[in-house]
Amino acid sequence: MIKKFIRRVLRFGSGSEPRTVPKAQHGIGREAISQGSRKVCEVLHAQGHQAYVVGGAVRDLLLGLRPKDFDVATDAYPEEVHKLFRRSRLIGKRFKLVHVMFGEETVEVSTFRARTPAETDEHGRVLRDNIYGTREDDSIRRDFTINALYYDPASETLLDYHNGLRDLQRKSVRIIGDARARYREDPLRMLRAVRFAAKAGFSIDERTRKPIRELAHLVGNVPPSRVYEEMQKLLLSGHAATGLRELRSEGLHHGLLPLLDVIFEQPMGERFVTLALEQTDSRVRSGKSVSPAFLFAALLWHEVLAAWKKAEQRGLKPIPALFEAMDTVLDIQTDKLAVPRRLTAVMKEIWALQPRFEQRSGRRPFGLLAHERFRAGFDFLVLRSGSGEAPEELAQWWEKFQHSGEAERQAMLMAPQPGERKGRRRRRRRHKSASPPPDPAQA
Repeated sequence: MIKKFIRRVLRFGSGSEPRTVPKAQHGIGREAISQGSRKVCEVLHAQGHQAYVVGGAVRDLLLGLRPKDFDVATDAYPEEVHKLFRRSRLIGKRFKLVHVMFGEETVEVSTFRARTPAETDEHGRVLRDNIYGTREDDSIRRDFTINALYYDPASETLLDYHNGLRDLQRKSVRIIGDARARYREDPLRMLRAVRFAAKAGFSIDERTRKPIRELAHLVGNVPPSRVYEEMQKLLLSGHAATGLRELRSEGLHHGLLPLLDVIFEQPMGERFVTLALEQTDSRVRSGKSVSPAFLFAALLWHEVLAAWKKAEQRGLKPIPALFEAMDTVLDIQTDKLAVPRRLTAVMKEIWALQPRFEQRSGRRPFGLLAHERFRAGFDFLVLRSGSGEAPEELAQWWEKFQHSGEAERQAMLMAPQPGERKGRRRRRRRHKSASPPPDPAQA
């Protein structure tokens, strides 16, 4: 009762009222909202709480896109939400949230945030934010106007505090509040601005864009795991090629993928990365699966090549030099971008397979064909061939070899190349009965 009374006091005279937009104007019916998010709102409403579908889901529905997930914002505290749903769990320390599970769907429920964050570092980055406020306070704390729209499934109305609908119509990404202060609170907002603009074909509002280059270095203060999550969203958005170019133009690639400077300055490297990104974007847009490991392997490949060459110049043999180069590049990158180990392991396998494609004699091609990562390695070879880095004939040979019968494969084998190590012949072990008897004189 005390909590509810405090909320009523806080809500009274909280400030400007939002624009209320009926369904006839925005066009979103409750059937467009996921079953899980509707259920969360219904249960919270029945308990006397406010509850709205918010953020990217509302934005995407207004753009005619299918949301990947649905988030709910409420005035109920996390512990209260957790008690109302049997299949739910509390998560997070920095931002306490509740995940409510409905079959395969997970609805993320957040409590309205206060206008002022709880704890910040010396740069202004929010370290802890578990002080709660009103719906208006919450709208002010959201990043961009197009993400600060509140949809009520019960009345099918939309609440717009910051002219987000107008910005959607203008195709503009505009930050809420003072851009410098908001970027200091969470430097990843700079990456999100680029991602949203690339994904929807929007432009970034000038006031929103202006401080980005000046404050880009603050991304280095963000935990690498969060940076990786944001980068993966950009790379798998279906507009990665545009997004990465925009990152570079805004000076945001430093500390994320600093090798992009090198890549875009080398014609072959640029062709390779551009082709990889275009193929990834095409697959995403057509609804096909995409391997993040393959994409990161492509982005870092030319950095590996450069480190490989340096290691060989120091006198290392080719294969040990390649493995040293892989470790060196990944050590540098994972300090800033926490690529999970399960992905770096696959990346290293893809890279390590590339020299093996040049060996087309004896039993080596058959062994490579049976390798668990053959398909990923071959697709990487095709990418190298398409960019002019590897011979087109090599990719064509492997394309034919993998689809041929045993006899044709045998006929395709080549003579060992100069310097190619020959396979060792196994020594036959003598059968015990065939061994000579011991010399009596030594017994």
